[in-house]
Amino acid sequence: MARSLCVEKNCFLNQYGERANMHARFNFYPRCPRPDLVLGLKPHADGSAITILMQEKQVEVGESSIIRHALLVNAGDQLEIMSNGLFKIPMHRVLTNSESERCTLAMFCTPESEKEIEPVEELVDDKRPRLYKKVKHYVGSYF
Repeated sequence: MARSLCVEKNCFLNQYGERANMHARFNFYPRCPRPDLVLGLKPHADGSAITILMQEKQVEVGESSIIRHALLVNAGDQLEIMSNGLFKIPMHRVLTNSESERCTLAMFCTPESEKEIEPVEELVDDKRPRLYKKVKHYVGSYF
């Protein structure tokens, strides 16, 4: 991802620290006869730097689909901060389904808890000023 912005290849990883975290969340969504009455998970962006999602079944998402057993990689809020807003974070939500149950595994990659993250210096200049301050314990509100 760093290379796509023409910056040093480890510039984002360097902000993770030596004791970066990986959180796993297994979710089971049973078949729901009345999905219109269930909220699911409200629209949100992930607080992690990177989220990796694996689903048991193929799912249609808007105009695209998530292929069964494929890995979906989402950038999270922390990567938007480190990229100084060049990576835009997708809003998404979880819905129930009346036709079938669903099982997912989500992996959230986050910097070590005491590490401050900030925009990479090479992505800040006169044309693109710093959009975010240094942040510490950002992910604490999510886990």
